[in-house]
Amino acid sequence: MSEIVGFKDLVADAEKRIKAISAEEALAESSAEDVTFVDLRDVRELKREGKIPGAFHCPRGLLEFWIDSTSPYYNKKFAEDKRFIFYCNLGWRSALATDIAQKMGLKNVCHVDGGFEAWKEAGGAVEEK
Repeated sequence: MSEIVGFKDLVADAEKRIKAISAEEALAESSAEDVTFVDLRDVRELKREGKIPGAFHCPRGLLEFWIDSTSPYYNKKFAEDKRFIFYCNLGWRSALATDIAQKMGLKNVCHVDGGFEAWKEAGGAVEEK
């Protein structure tokens, strides 16, 4: 029988391969035209808490299908020549998503360490959904 791996182990493993930026670094990049913030949270979280202004919403469960150009659900947003900054609530889903996105060929991708909560604590603006 193989060892069972928990989410903390999965996140820690992903963090070995990805780039994380602080909320302060994310704030500094928030007005750059060559940056797209990708909100991976559930639609209920967006309605309840808002989002980073101008962020593109991609539910975590659809990410792989939206990135893959051979998928019937492909989203051209991920073909843009941009830096993609992923975030979720605390940075766990976005760490896993960043790892997967890199494996799928997305070149310029990172995530916000601490997620939307860290963004708000750093004084980041919130757009109501």
